[in-house]
Amino acid sequence: MKNLKYIWLLCLALTTVCFVSCDDDDAQDSKPIKITQIYLEDYKSAVPDRPIEFARLGQLIRIEGSGFLGMKKVYINGYNTFFNVAYVADNSMLITIDSKTPVVDATEDVRNKIHLVKSGADLWHDFEIRSAAPSVSYISNTLPQAEEKVTVYGTGLHETSKVTLPGGIEVTNIESDEDGEWYSFKMPPGVTASGSIYSEGANGTAATPAYFNDSNCMILDFDGKGKQGFWSWSETGSMINDEDLVNDPKESGRGKCLQIVPDRLLSGSGVAAGKPRVTECWTVGTGEDESVDWTRMYSYIPETTPLTDVAFQFDIYVPETWIGTGHLQICLFNNFNFAGIGSDDDGQRTAFYVPYIQNGAVVPFTTEGWQTVTIPFSEFGYYKKELEEGTTTPTFKTVVEDRLAAKYQNFGVGFVNTDFTFGGVDIISTIFKTKVYLDNWRVVPCASVTISDFNDEESAE
Repeated sequence: MKNLKYIWLLCLALTTVCFVSCDDDDAQDSKPIKITQIYLEDYKSAVPDRPIEFARLGQLIRIEGSGFLGMKKVYINGYNTFFNVAYVADNSMLITIDSKTPVVDATEDVRNKIHLVKSGADLWHDFEIRSAAPSVSYISNTLPQAEEKVTVYGTGLHETSKVTLPGGIEVTNIESDEDGEWYSFKMPPGVTASGSIYSEGANGTAATPAYFNDSNCMILDFDGKGKQGFWSWSETGSMINDEDLVNDPKESGRGKCLQIVPDRLLSGSGVAAGKPRVTECWTVGTGEDESVDWTRMYSYIPETTPLTDVAFQFDIYVPETWIGTGHLQICLFNNFNFAGIGSDDDGQRTAFYVPYIQNGAVVPFTTEGWQTVTIPFSEFGYYKKELEEGTTTPTFKTVVEDRLAAKYQNFGVGFVNTDFTFGGVDIISTIFKTKVYLDNWRVVPCASVTISDFNDEESAE
């Protein structure tokens, strides 16, 4: 009888506990939800628990307030977001914003809203959600004339609404890609400053490398900046002289430019297949002009700049399709044969440009107007090998001193029409008859710029 009595008392006790527990659950489920502040949790940050007004996809946030116990669902921009109940207390909860959360695609009624749901209570809270920080990959035309179109390519550039050029000049005629891959504008007149373009959009601020409108380190513009060198010129020879220069066929206001294969060589049957050293265009060499000494550039590009962050840049205009044959060879100084990719020139202080090979495929290449080509010096064969082997860490000073040590300090660009392999594609040369125009050879800083969301953290480059 005693055992039955004790069992009955134990059951009664457990039932009482159960009723109390259920009562507590009911109280928690019906307790109003309140959010007082949202924090960004980032242990790498200068402020690892930071109060914020917005957050990005993939970030961990801490929601502070009350009434969080009993939470059943969390919707961010309408997306059902997983959370671990172990990290939920009555006054605080942790949650990671899922990378699949819609941002610009979220419908207006749920965009920039967090919806917390319990059995007996829920709360809608306005809170801005952004995609990953926007970034810039390249600019279509970095030295544009007034009214020329400029397109900035990258990611996360959704709904770009404000663009500020160097010198604080704000442009108004902005077009923006709905997928966030580009924005564009027309170059206003009177822009003299150089540097980065800053843009503001749905995902925050982005900045381009600081080479927009930058002609400070011009090598040769064919209109008086820099000095062209030539010798042993002949009507059928490879050397390009000043009489081979042409007026800008686009009539953009650029003045003279270089047709890399002049009409004198294109006329008739064109350039034969398998021909090295089709053309060569040089600056003057050692001691002939002060522009030859690149130490003059140190005031704009510090000598300690890594080669990944300094580049050779030029403008190109190709009105007719260029495909399947020929390439440019760029020489840091005059000691090469213009034999092209795969020759003894390859892997030296040279670089190559083959615009019709893209992502392992041959595609027609043409431009509507002038566009910019940027080749970091880290892509010049000799320096690329050094960086890959990790034997040294070359800087801009390395390039300058290599030029100073050369017997012939002419900088040159030439055209080659040989067979070669590039980007996994085998090219068998054919007759070349395309007009390709070049202009404005220059050295520029090309470090990418990451804008911090917070003023107390420096931008990373």
